[in-house]
Amino acid sequence: MRTLWAPAPKRTIWLGGAVKSPPFSHDARHYAGGLIRRVQVGERLGMPLSRPMPSIGERCHELRVADCDVDWRIVYRIDPDVILVVDVFRKTTQTTPTHVIQTCQWRLKRFDLRRKAR
Repeated sequence: MRTLWAPAPKRTIWLGGAVKSPPFSHDARHYAGGLIRRVQVGERLGMPLSRPMPSIGERCHELRVADCDVDWRIVYRIDPDVILVVDVFRKTTQTTPTHVIQTCQWRLKRFDLRRKAR
């Protein structure tokens, strides 16, 4: 039997937010987990599943998860060795709120500074 080579999934570090039920429905939680897993194994997701978030930083994206009457966003950054989940929030407006962008930028800056200090 022939086996196909598959890359080992990158580990995920959660800097903020959580995907749990509630407030996510059971189905939305599993769907979000599947999307994160696809990113971990190196799949580049595009619209409508994910979109780049250059306003937050390089290599930053947001997963788009529809859940009944709620739209969730999961902000993440793809680093060479890890996937950083930066925030999870309920989308209520067309644009990403300024406080979400600023919080994500702060968390990433803090992560990068701590990583450099090692």
